[in-house]
Formats: sequence, C-alpha cells, structure tokens
Amino acid sequence: MKNNKFKDLYALILIIMIWYLLYFIFDSAIISSPTAVFKVFITNFSSEIMLHLLMSFYRIITAVTISLVLGVGIGLLMGMQHRIDNFLAPIIYLLYPIPKIAFLPVFMLLFGLADLSKIILLIVIIIFQIIVTTRDGVKGIDSRYFASARSLGMDKIDIYYHLVLPAILPGILTALRITIGTSIAVLFFAENFAVKYGIGYYIMNSWSMVNYLKMYSGIIAVSLLGYLLFKLIDLLEDKFCSWQKS
Repeated sequence: MKNNKFKDLYALILIIMIWYLLYFIFDSAIISSPTAVFKVFITNFSSEIMLHLLMSFYRIITAVTISLVLGVGIGLLMGMQHRIDNFLAPIIYLLYPIPKIAFLPVFMLLFGLADLSKIILLIVIIIFQIIVTTRDGVKGIDSRYFASARSLGMDKIDIYYHLVLPAILPGILTALRITIGTSIAVLFFAENFAVKYGIGYYIMNSWSMVNYLKMYSGIIAVSLLGYLLFKLIDLLEDKFCSWQKS
C-alpha cells in the first residue's frame, strides 16, 4: 500500500514539474500557472466543480453497471452456447468497429436531450468490449476443467460461480480499464450538448468564456474522475482476484 502511495505521489510530482516547465517555456496565458489553477480548483471545488464532477460520475457509473450486467450475461451465453455465439458474433463484429460517438445525434432524437441519451451512448461504447472479453474468456477455459467440475458433482450454477466467473473476471476488469478511458473522452464531448451540469460542459463553458484557470481546474477534475474510477477497479481486483497475486 505504501509503495502504491509513493507511485501516485511520484506521478503527481512529475506531471506538475512538466506543467511548470511548459508554463515557463511558452510564457503564455493559454498555459496557466499550476499554482493559480490549484487555487481556483480548491476555491471552486465545493461550490461549482463538485456538482459537475458528480453528474459525470453518475453517468459513467450508471452506464458501467448496466453494461456489466448485460455484457457479462450476453458474453457468458455466447461463450457457453455455440448456437447463440454463431448467431450474435456476426452482428457484434459488424457493429463493434463503428465509432459510437456518431450515434449521439440519433440517441438524442430517440431518447431526449437529457441524461438518458448520454448514458445509452456510454453503454454502447462499453458493452461490446465486455461482451467480447467475456465470451473469449469463457472459450479460453480448458475443457478439462469443466469435466473435472462435473466429475465433482457441480451443477451449472456451481460451475459458473466457482469456475467460469473467477476465470473471466481479470479480463473483464482489464476491459473496464480500457473502456472507461474512452468513455470519459466521449462523455466530455457528449456533455457539450443540451446539459447544464457535467465536467465536459464545465471545461468547454470556461474555455468559451476565456477563463483558462477554470478550464484547467476542470481538466484536473477529469483527471481525478479517471483516477477514482481506476482505483475503484483496483479495489475490485484486490478483493475478487487476490488469488492472482498469491
């Protein structure tokens, strides 16, 4: 734990040093002083930034939760049932490469301009990665393990709980790490349309008002959001995949 805290502190110090270096090299109002930005961030956090941050966090957590439930369920069915896999795999292969951000106008027309269209957009981005990772994880389990489980008298529920889920969980968490980074970037774009709250809206609104200190404080908030989500995944990995580190 102490080692992890040291790594986090080292990364923070390095980023601040690079930021200061760029600030002195360019000597431009476009790159604000880190000290001034941190002051604005601390001053405005409870009154402004926190609400925008919580709204973005709510949208991502809602999308991730729904994507996990649906994606893992579909992936398990595809991995365990060849007929379902043969039917769904071509559909997923066709839809997966499409840049999902292109569907935002469609989702806003179908589901309104509020949170629902943004959450559905995030779900569409996350769920394909979860489905493919889960299916491939199930298919990667050696058939001998299934035979051994059945010989021990395990039923289907026991096999899923004691064999399949532990085998695929590390891959699912890795897929989450990949998709969450993309989701934050997409949410930043989506929150510029018909919303009043969200860290993406806060950053772009500050930019349009030429308030670079607030803009950079919003960027810090995005970084904290990503850090929090990644740490949340790390905690889940430590709790449910501790056998990997033993």
